[in-house]
Amino acid sequence: MVVGSDISRCPNTPWPTCRGYLHKRTHSGFVKGWRKRWFVLKHDGCLHYYRHKKDEGKCSPLEVIKLEGAEVGIDSSLGKPFVFNCVPQSGNRTFCLCATSNQEMKRWLEAMDKAIHPVRQNHVWEDVTLHNSNLPPLAIKNPECLGLLHQLDRNTDMWVQHYCILKDGCLYFYASIRSTQASGGLYLQGYRVNEQILSFKQSVIELKPPSEEFKTFYFCAENNTENQRWITALKASIKKWLPLHQAIQDFMNRPLEETRM
Repeated sequence: MVVGSDISRCPNTPWPTCRGYLHKRTHSGFVKGWRKRWFVLKHDGCLHYYRHKKDEGKCSPLEVIKLEGAEVGIDSSLGKPFVFNCVPQSGNRTFCLCATSNQEMKRWLEAMDKAIHPVRQNHVWEDVTLHNSNLPPLAIKNPECLGLLHQLDRNTDMWVQHYCILKDGCLYFYASIRSTQASGGLYLQGYRVNEQILSFKQSVIELKPPSEEFKTFYFCAENNTENQRWITALKASIKKWLPLHQAIQDFMNRPLEETRM
């Protein structure tokens, strides 16, 4: 299982697998030829592209290309180096792209090939969380913590309020307590829970991922007492779902008197 894999409309989508500038060949409009565009290949197997790097996260992409089942390969017919084509499974359009070097082209081809042939692993825990995400918040049995949390949107530097349910290492987000299903969720396996003081000198909950591939999240409850309640619950919930190799290592590191039968 990938730590931080998404739950439906999950907010903790990991950082893109590949990103950078490519030149895209165009035949439309008054200007024909090559146009420099900022490309972002995400973990869901979709390739987004924008006019500029600064547009990512602020503007809608110019286009989104679903790569699963697509055909990708080097194109030497144009007499131009580092050119490769992408033909999505749906539709008959061909995207002709050009990298800045052979190394860059190989980086993109390898990343796109993984998106074209995704490795899927089913896990009963994921089935349970997906089932829970389709339930109203109060229908989830025996939650470990529930209540209002504000999440920091790093793009706008604003706080967004959610009604949250914590259950078995997963934090579910709802627009309100009356919602019929979750608007998203966050798998917490491997995350570390810390209390941090941000620039406005307010105590917040930091959820630090196990890898830089994933995002760091900041939450804030209604007051410090609520913050502490959530921190305690989050730590306990994550601890119950340690990866097997870490659990074995923790067991082996315990003092001898604790490991005797």
